[in-house]
Amino acid sequence: MAENYKKTAFRILFLIATPKLTKKAMDLYKQSDIPMQYTFHAQGTASSEIMDMLGLDGVDKIITVCMMPKAYADEMISKLQKKLHLGMPNTGIAFSVVMSGSSGRLLQLMETLQPEINRTLLEGENSDMKEREYYMIMAFVNQGYSGEVMEAARPVGASGGTVFHSRQLGSEAAMKFWKISVQQEREVVIILARNEDKLAIMQAIGQKCGMQSEAQGFVLSLPVDDVAGLE
Repeated sequence: MAENYKKTAFRILFLIATPKLTKKAMDLYKQSDIPMQYTFHAQGTASSEIMDMLGLDGVDKIITVCMMPKAYADEMISKLQKKLHLGMPNTGIAFSVVMSGSSGRLLQLMETLQPEINRTLLEGENSDMKEREYYMIMAFVNQGYSGEVMEAARPVGASGGTVFHSRQLGSEAAMKFWKISVQQEREVVIILARNEDKLAIMQAIGQKCGMQSEAQGFVLSLPVDDVAGLE
C-alpha cells in the first residue's frame, strides 16, 4: 500500500474566485465528495482602471484549497471551468500544483476519492519535475507592502495577483540568530506567471522587497500542473 502512495500523483487544487462563484464551487466539491477544503479571504490586485473597464464593483476574492489525486484534479478543473465560466470577466482562475509529500492519514483520505487509484500512476519519477508552462509565485512580505510587490512584478511580466493576510510564527531565538526581525502580521501575494517570466519576476520582487528592505520579504515558486481561467 505504501508503495502505491509513492507512485500515485497528487495535486493541490487552488481556486481564486469571487464569493458568489466560490459558493457554486463548494456545491460542486460536495457533489464530488471532496473531503477537505480550506478557504481564505483575499483581494485581487487589479488597478482601478482595469476594474472600471471590466465594470467590477470590488476585488474581494476567496482562495479555496483542496488536495486530491492528479486525475481527479484534472477532471475537477475542467468542471470548474465549465460551471463557473472561468476566463470570463469577474470570475476567477483554477490551477493545480504538485504535492510531493503528505502524512499517511491524508493520503488514505484522498484515496477514498478514487478507489482504483493504483491505475493512475506516474509515468516516471521525473514526471513531476518537468518544466511547466506556468508557475505559482508566492511573496511573503510585511503588512502594507503587497502593492510594492506588484509594482516590482508588473513591468517584468506579471499581469495581476491575489493578496491575503497571514501571521508570522516561529522561534524568536532562531530569528535573532539569523538577525531577522519581521512583523507578525504578513501579507502573501500569489502571482501566476509563465515559465519564461518566472525568474525575472522573482528577481524583481527580491530586489525591491527582499529581507534587507522594509518589506522584509521572501519569494518562492511552485510548478503549476494545470490551469483554467487565464484565457
